[in-house]
Amino acid sequence: MEQRATVYVVDDDAAMRDSLCWLLSSVSLKAKAFASADEFLREWDPNAPGCLLLDLRMPGLNGLELQERLVREGHHIPIIFLSGHGDVPTAVRAMQAGAVEFLTKPFSERFLLERVQAALEQDAQQRKQRRQTEVLRARYAVLTPREREVLHLVVAGKVNREIAEILSISQKTVELHRSNLMKKMHADSIPSLVAMCLSIDECRKAMGMEPLP
Repeated sequence: MEQRATVYVVDDDAAMRDSLCWLLSSVSLKAKAFASADEFLREWDPNAPGCLLLDLRMPGLNGLELQERLVREGHHIPIIFLSGHGDVPTAVRAMQAGAVEFLTKPFSERFLLERVQAALEQDAQQRKQRRQTEVLRARYAVLTPREREVLHLVVAGKVNREIAEILSISQKTVELHRSNLMKKMHADSIPSLVAMCLSIDECRKAMGMEPLP
């Protein structure tokens, strides 16, 4: 059973924290508030689903600095910035770093809730995609070196005859390796096998391709 998503509120204004938590709870959303970025980092579990409502200007680590730290450490929690001092360059910087929204106080409660729901859906989809990728990586890891060679050549568009010539093995051996790797990757067709390989950074690297963003 999946853990219930949490909307994390990080704002040094106690009244704003209380107001946001009340608003979120009024539509049955789970909320947890923090007075600073450092407090949030101490208690936040990156494995827990959710999104982040983040004030821009706070004592200590400010909103943009927290966002930059999360990105640098490879965390993907969707962030909605809330600011009473927003300007265009700051908003652009936040959005370019991956924020899903930048709202200036006062803001529409209805719009905020819509954006929160969208952020939670985005987080759920991202987590699902990461789980699927981890499964594919585990399958790729059990392929033998020869099976990987055959896989890379299949993805490159080579037919069995060409693969046999490149690897100096018989076509029957190529067919055996293809059958085995298809089973290990749980692929029901060549197009699905190609899609799987292209979604695995290790496979892309082995083929001289750029990693996924």
